[in-house]
Amino acid sequence: MGPLIPLIRDSLACALWRQPGRLLLFPLHPEKKAEFPSPVKMAAPSRREVLRLLSQLGAFILTRFSFWNCFSMLMLFAERADVKRKPDIQVPYLYVDMGAAVLCASFMSFGVKRRWFALCAAIQLAFSTYLSYVGGHVHYGDWLKVRMYSRAMAIIGGFLVLASGAGEVYRQKPRTRSLQSTGQVFLGIYLICLVYSLQHSQEDRLAYLDHIPGGEITVQLLVVVFGVLALAFLSGYYVQLASQILAIILPLVILFIDGNVGYWHRTRRVEFWNQMKLIGQNVGIFGAVLILATDG
Repeated sequence: MGPLIPLIRDSLACALWRQPGRLLLFPLHPEKKAEFPSPVKMAAPSRREVLRLLSQLGAFILTRFSFWNCFSMLMLFAERADVKRKPDIQVPYLYVDMGAAVLCASFMSFGVKRRWFALCAAIQLAFSTYLSYVGGHVHYGDWLKVRMYSRAMAIIGGFLVLASGAGEVYRQKPRTRSLQSTGQVFLGIYLICLVYSLQHSQEDRLAYLDHIPGGEITVQLLVVVFGVLALAFLSGYYVQLASQILAIILPLVILFIDGNVGYWHRTRRVEFWNQMKLIGQNVGIFGAVLILATDG
């Protein structure tokens, strides 16, 4: 019985040790004090992990932009069919254009040859924008043309940034700087058009004046900020810092300016699904800016 007593004591101690909330009554070694394990502390995510997550979020938004763009276009043309208005692109070419956009978006979303299909998506969107511009089937005001085509140009720039290799988690090939620089120029042109709209478009000015605090001072401050950011994108200097600033401003613009559907649809007579398309374009631009802000 003598050798069994320490064995029973140690077995009982181990059993009590494994039960949470129970104290260890019999230490395994009487000469040592029982030590209780400290709770495991969750390590805070490092800065690199946060930047990687934001870059992946930007790539997720941008690669799936074409799905929303095609859906909003279909809804827009269905809305026009009710009042017997023509779409921007003739019907046979429209289906081919949408099929190409969905194909490129699908391959980009699954990460299959993302660079190649991002470049194809940029070419497809450029061709689609050109057809809608020269088609002349629908009359738009000059201020609305600036909003529509400048955002399409910015999305093309975002696809070029994606085609350069930016935003890839495990980059196996070196980044193509020429494509990234071209995409940054397109984003800079979009910002210049934004500055122009705030200065010369009464419709855009009223959207900001009526729905942001500060009035004219805030509008002029935004003109200066967008102008400086445009210079950064066009020159290629401080692009990452400029993208970080723009990534903070753009969600506010989307929420308070573009999101005011009542103003654009009822007051400015912008078609509902056209405004939804414009909102989706700004969200896609935000995804491209996130990529540049974290992996520029």
